[in-house]
Amino acid sequence: MALTVKECLELQLLEVEMLLSMFPKRGEFSLDADAVPSIQRYLRNADGALPPQLEYRIALDVGEAKVKVELQVLLPHMYPQVAPQLFARSDALHRQQQLQLNTLLASHISSLDSGDLCVCEAVQWVKDNSLTFLENSKGSSECASTEVRVKEMLHRMWIYSHHIYRQELRKKIFDSAKKLNLTGFCLTGKPGVICVEGLQENCEEFWRVIRYPNWKHISCKHVENIETEGSIDNLRLFHSFEDLQFQAHGDYGLRNDYHMDLGQFLEFLKQHQSGHIFQILFGVEGKLSDN
Repeated sequence: MALTVKECLELQLLEVEMLLSMFPKRGEFSLDADAVPSIQRYLRNADGALPPQLEYRIALDVGEAKVKVELQVLLPHMYPQVAPQLFARSDALHRQQQLQLNTLLASHISSLDSGDLCVCEAVQWVKDNSLTFLENSKGSSECASTEVRVKEMLHRMWIYSHHIYRQELRKKIFDSAKKLNLTGFCLTGKPGVICVEGLQENCEEFWRVIRYPNWKHISCKHVENIETEGSIDNLRLFHSFEDLQFQAHGDYGLRNDYHMDLGQFLEFLKQHQSGHIFQILFGVEGKLSDN
């Protein structure tokens, strides 16, 4: 049975309560302070804008040595109707081992029944299956390179904001993208749109850096993952991190409130094989003018 957005968000809050009871110690469960209140406000008044997607991190102790493995969770508004975005990471794992672990985790989650809450299941799976990778992490990198060729994964995130104006925020966006070797673009104005593509861990780090501590009107609308046995650079749609500033509508003088020409933005997306993203970002099908 299909669920509404409101029903999905209510289930997400129930699962958070369950996880908080499972991980009550300080540092075990990390959640933005306004994440739950913003969803509760929406549930009281569903006519308002959707709250940011629920995002949290769970620190797990694995094995007798209590090795730290962190499970990062990002929930689409329609979870559990759609799958969550999960990523397990540990300083004790090599990057290839980490990629293998997350590939198996994604496969396990996809095998579960659609519509069921599954973060608790993911937590248990990570605890049960990380140990094998951790035990083999020492001295296994040479064997791994000869026995199995791990595919590279290009991660692409499409991020929507009500607006992007402030110079210090734009500087933070561009500095972070450069530091993390990410390509894509930042569309300045109202609305604001950011696309980043690169290694998954770098995209996730970019998302954490720019969002916190208090950027409220921002959400990750869509994520793409593409596997390759070659270099991920061959899969990039953008060759650099671009600064997009299209012609604004109207004459607003000194007011910091200008709307970008979305027709030009749609044309830009189509030039980069991403025209379908327009509807995902704005909820309407983009149409170019005949001019």
